[in-house]
Amino acid sequence: MPYTPPPELASLSLAELAAQVAARKLPPIDQWSPQEIGDSEMRIAADGRWFHQGGEIRRPAMVRAFSSLLTRDERGQHWLVTPFQKLAIAVEDAAFLATDMQAKLDPEGRTALAFRLNSDDLVVCGPDHPLRVSGTAEIPAFYLAVRNGTEARLNRSTYGQLIDHALSLGSADLAVESLGHRFVLVPGT
Repeated sequence: MPYTPPPELASLSLAELAAQVAARKLPPIDQWSPQEIGDSEMRIAADGRWFHQGGEIRRPAMVRAFSSLLTRDERGQHWLVTPFQKLAIAVEDAAFLATDMQAKLDPEGRTALAFRLNSDDLVVCGPDHPLRVSGTAEIPAFYLAVRNGTEARLNRSTYGQLIDHALSLGSADLAVESLGHRFVLVPGT
């Protein structure tokens, strides 16, 4: 069956977005304990492109399949996990890129910040998927927790969408809220 990407974020209500997230069947990698450990000879570049043995993986379906097997351990090492193997993968910055953001309202009237990733995953920022800011005030870097310890770095346009949203709120300390959780967007605060 051919892959059909989810609709654009702007066209989805929060309920429709939640249904899209629930429909994504992810493998239970947290339940697997493979004995064979090795190197995948793969790399995820800072710009989100995937490589194997130096050649770029150009098929989006392959990248999407591999991305569903990603985890990151407490030391920051990324792994591709199957029931039979745990293979190290080099990640230059973050495993994913956030490529779009939309502010939605939940049934209680709270704002929910929804993000689309370069893997077509949809993630709603909140307690399970917090925003993290690093870098400096001059060169900040924004990250969204995705799953299994992995993160998505917000690309330039998505970072711009997030800052525009924060500015529209008139917050004195440049902050946003999502699902009742507050995230300050200034590094070091």
